[in-house]
Amino acid sequence: MSRSLLAALALAATVLPGTARAQSDARLVVMLTVDQLIPDYFERYGHQLTGGLARIVRQGVYYPGGLQDHAITETAPGHATVLSGRSPASTNIVANNLGVPDPGAPLVAARGPGASPAKFRGTTLADWMVAADPGVQVFSVSRKDRGAILPIGRMVAPVLWYASGSGVFTTSTYYTTVLPDWVNAWNARGGVRRLAGHIWDLLLPESEYPEADANAWERGGQGNAFPYQLPTDTLPLFSGIQSMPWMDSLTMDLALDAVKQMRMGSGPSPDLLAVSLSTTDAVGHGWGPESREMRDHVIRMDRWVGWFLDSLETTVGRGRVLVALTSDHGVQRFPESALAAGLRAGRATVRPILLELDSIFTARYRTDFNFSTDSGLLFGDLPALAARGVDLDSLSRAVAQKMAAINGVRGTFTPQSLAAAPADDHDAGLWRRVIPSDFPWLAAADLHPNFIWSFSTTSTTHGTTNPPDVVVPIAFMGPGITASRSARAARTIDIGPTLAALLGIKPTETVEGVVLPEVIGGHQHH
Repeated sequence: MSRSLLAALALAATVLPGTARAQSDARLVVMLTVDQLIPDYFERYGHQLTGGLARIVRQGVYYPGGLQDHAITETAPGHATVLSGRSPASTNIVANNLGVPDPGAPLVAARGPGASPAKFRGTTLADWMVAADPGVQVFSVSRKDRGAILPIGRMVAPVLWYASGSGVFTTSTYYTTVLPDWVNAWNARGGVRRLAGHIWDLLLPESEYPEADANAWERGGQGNAFPYQLPTDTLPLFSGIQSMPWMDSLTMDLALDAVKQMRMGSGPSPDLLAVSLSTTDAVGHGWGPESREMRDHVIRMDRWVGWFLDSLETTVGRGRVLVALTSDHGVQRFPESALAAGLRAGRATVRPILLELDSIFTARYRTDFNFSTDSGLLFGDLPALAARGVDLDSLSRAVAQKMAAINGVRGTFTPQSLAAAPADDHDAGLWRRVIPSDFPWLAAADLHPNFIWSFSTTSTTHGTTNPPDVVVPIAFMGPGITASRSARAARTIDIGPTLAALLGIKPTETVEGVVLPEVIGGHQHH
C-alpha cells in the first residue's frame, strides 16, 4: 500500500464535525476508567480473571498497547483525554495540581477541598450526546474528584466523588447546592461505616500468589503484609478505605443506584455513565505493580466489575450496554525493586532547582513567582518575570542545563528547543501534547528507564514519558462489536470519537482522535 493511500485512509478516519457514522443498539454507554490499570495484569493474572474485566477484553475489541499519548502521565490529564478526543495541550488539564482544585466551588454538605472543571477547555462525548438529544442523561462517579469531573468536562450534571473527611459521596457547588434525595439516601446507608474493622486477606489460597509478601520497599517497610484491617475509629476509617478494595465496590454500587434512580438507559437515545475506579492507583503507589496486594485487588475488582455489568444488563436490557475500558496512566515498579534486580534505577527530584530559583528571584524582586514542578515540568509566573526584564530564554536554558545534571535525566527541552524539535521526535511529541500554547513553562525533562520523579521512598509512582507510564489497556464491548485483539497503538483520545461513531452522533468540535476501525467494522454506516 502506498504512503499516500495510507495518509488518505488516516485522514478519512479523523473525526470532524459532520462525519457520517454507524449506529449502535446500545441505550447506555459506560466509560469505565480504572486508575493505574496496566495491560500486564491481564497477562500475568489472566487465568485468575473470570469476571467483568476479563469479559470486556475477551468479548470486545482489545488494544493491549493503548497509549496515554502525552507527557505528565497523571490522573487529571489522563481522565481528561478519555472522552474529549483531545490531548491535555487542548483540554488545558496539564497536571493533577492544575486540574480540578477550586476553592470557589466548595463541597456540598461535606468536608474537603473544593473542585470544579473550571480549567477544562472544550467539549466531550457528554456534550456531543446532549447536543444530539437534549434529553440524554449523564452521570459520573469516582473516589477522586478529578476522576469524576474530567471525563465529562465542563458539563453540569450529577457528578459525585468521595469526601474522605466525611465518609460520604458528594459534589461541589459548581454542580448543585443540594444533593439529590437518592444520593442522601445512599449515603445514609453508611456503606463506609459498615466496613469498620473489616479485614483484607487473600481471596484465593496462598499458593495462587507467586509474589513474595512484605517486600522491604513496599509502604516504606511498614504495614506491608497480609492481612490488613480497616480502622474502627471514624476519621482513620474514612481515610483508610481509599486504599482498600471495597472502595471500588462502593463506587460501582453508587453508580448502579444512579442508573436505577435516574432511569438511565430507558430513553429513546443512549445515556452516558462514567465510572472511575481508584483503588488500583492506591494499591499501586503503596505496594507496587509487582505486589501480592495488587494481584489480590485486581482479582477482586474483576469479580465486582462482572457483578456490575450483569446488574446493568438486568436493569437496562441485555445487549443494550456499550462499554469502553481504559486507564488514565500506567505505573513504574519501585526503583528499589529494579535496583535489587541489578538494574540502573533511582528517584529524581527538581526540588533543589526550585529552591534556588525561589531564593534568587524572591530576594531580588521581593515577590513570589510561584515556581513549581510536576513530573519533570518546571513552570512559574513567567509574565511577571518578563515584566521585570528577565530574559526568559536565557533562564530556560540555564534551568534545563541544571535539570540535565540530575541523576536519571536522559534529556531536556526548553520552549525554544521543543518548538525546534523535528515532528518525528517521539519525546518532543509527548511534551507538545501536554503543554498548552499559553502555558508559562521554563524547562521539561525525561528520565531514563526505572527512574521516577519522587523524593519519597515509601511509594512508587507514574508521570514519566517512559512506556510503563504511557501504555494502557483500551477495550470496547457491546452490541455489534466483534471480539478481537489488535496490535494497533490506539490512543485514549480515540475513545470518544469511536464511541461517537458507534452512536451515530457528531462531535461539536474538531478532535485529534480517530475512529478505530476494528471497533466500527461490524456496524453499518448510514
